[in-house]
Amino acid sequence: MIRSLIPDNELKTSRGWHWQDALMILVIFALAILVVQTAAKFNTAYDPKLIISTEVKVLPSYTLQTLVRMTLAYFLSLIFSLVYSYTAYRSKAAASILIPILDILQSIPVLSFLPGVVLALIATFPNQRIGVEIASIILIFTGMAWNMVFSFYQSLNGIPSELIEASEVYRLNAWQRFFSLELPAGVIGLVWNSVMSWAGGWFFLMAIESFSLGNRNYHLPGLGSYLSVAAQNGDYQAITFGVIDLILVIILTDIFVWRPLIAWAEKFKFQTVEAEQVPESAILDFLQKSPTVRALSLQIHRLTDTFDQAIARKFQPVPTSPKKYGSSNSLSRFINWLFFSGVYAIVIWGIWEGFIMLSKVDPAHWKQIFWGAILTALRVFVALFLSLLWTVPVGVAIGRNQKLAKFLQPIVQIVASVPATALFPILLLGLIQVGGGLKIGAVALMMLGTMWYLLFNVIAGAQAIPSELLEAATVYKLSLVDRWKTLILPGIFPYLMTGIITAVGGAWNASIVSEYVQFQGKTLKTSGLGETISSATSSGDYPMLLAATLVMSALVVLTNRTIWRPLYKLAFDKYKLMS
Repeated sequence: MIRSLIPDNELKTSRGWHWQDALMILVIFALAILVVQTAAKFNTAYDPKLIISTEVKVLPSYTLQTLVRMTLAYFLSLIFSLVYSYTAYRSKAAASILIPILDILQSIPVLSFLPGVVLALIATFPNQRIGVEIASIILIFTGMAWNMVFSFYQSLNGIPSELIEASEVYRLNAWQRFFSLELPAGVIGLVWNSVMSWAGGWFFLMAIESFSLGNRNYHLPGLGSYLSVAAQNGDYQAITFGVIDLILVIILTDIFVWRPLIAWAEKFKFQTVEAEQVPESAILDFLQKSPTVRALSLQIHRLTDTFDQAIARKFQPVPTSPKKYGSSNSLSRFINWLFFSGVYAIVIWGIWEGFIMLSKVDPAHWKQIFWGAILTALRVFVALFLSLLWTVPVGVAIGRNQKLAKFLQPIVQIVASVPATALFPILLLGLIQVGGGLKIGAVALMMLGTMWYLLFNVIAGAQAIPSELLEAATVYKLSLVDRWKTLILPGIFPYLMTGIITAVGGAWNASIVSEYVQFQGKTLKTSGLGETISSATSSGDYPMLLAATLVMSALVVLTNRTIWRPLYKLAFDKYKLMS
């Protein structure tokens, strides 16, 4: 069961109380106090004239405030991903709407969400900081959620049919089937995409915590705004201290959060023989050996079993075909009707409002938008190609070799999480010296918003390959080329396609900070769709912003539908490990 931290066969084993339990409780208590005290600041009055300090002494407070925003955005993303993906998986009718909408949503840049979200929440909470805080959390959510949704949806569709049939034979209800089969099937992908989502939140943090709308500037105390102000001022000392602080946070997060989760997720890997090498975590070992955690896990295990039994007595087993689930009775038909009615109403209203706003864009601006779209599209595909060249072999190496993973995983997470825009002034100075400037720099920065989606999905795919297949390849003495051709590439292909789809959306999103850079009091830009969106946001030109956003969304959806989706379908029709 997904809900147990301690393995079922060890739940009843207990030891006496020891000092580690007291230490754990004190740490949790201290963290709770810090979080509550930090979150209390979110409800103060908003100061539009707030000056972001770049002194070192403010870093602890700024870092805590940023971590609270990131954590809230992550859990919002996780809940959204589970609900959205599961709804699309269970209902073919809902999937026909939800998956295309997801393509559109993940193609919309953060800055395009920004005006509507911020202005609406400021109007809801006038003169209160909570409005801007909620807006920042929602905007971080838009940089985290989409790859998690794609990952979990891909995992659900990749469940072997034998396991689905077994769940029907044992007459599991929907609740039991979700926690016993469907959620465990997606845990590995969810964990690795959570790492990527967390890194994605850092990537756009500078644009989210410190931004302009027309003639108004909005600043929130945080690590992102600290780095943003330092970069704009060319304060390399502050940038250095900010990046060091960020790296320390990433290392601690890796030790105390991601490594334990990656090691814990290994137990949900589908295999019939035990792997020779598995991810390890001292923190997870400590928690599993703690009597306090054991007692808590045992109580949770008993409560969930009782709840499962109660649910089983009241509900019938799930239907035979998961794609027909939710459409076989009158209640489901009413829910579908309500869902589609709401979608159609929102679409009609949005088209009408959009048409009025787009009528204000003159032909010269449309020409600028389409030319910028061509230039940005070229940069996106160059960045994708260069990223694929190294992420596939490195991702497979990390996913299959735990000794190498133990060394490289923290490094990869650190590099992926450092906001590229914080280091961009240094990169830009170097490019100016060798020539090329922002035209080459835009591709380099775009790669930093692309390659991590590919890398983390390839790692997840490599880890998900059953150990017995790798052992069979060794027994049959397959050459390295044959092993890649017949096992590794087919095994990671569904995960790779998920990574490509989200990476392309990430590259388009990254164009807004790679084609328009504020550096030492100057604005550097190169022609492109991202530059148009950034300029429109900064000047408050909302018709131009909407037009550029629609063109970007149309291009992302078009490439997804004509190129990546057919390959995505091929991944499940031909390259599922089991059928």
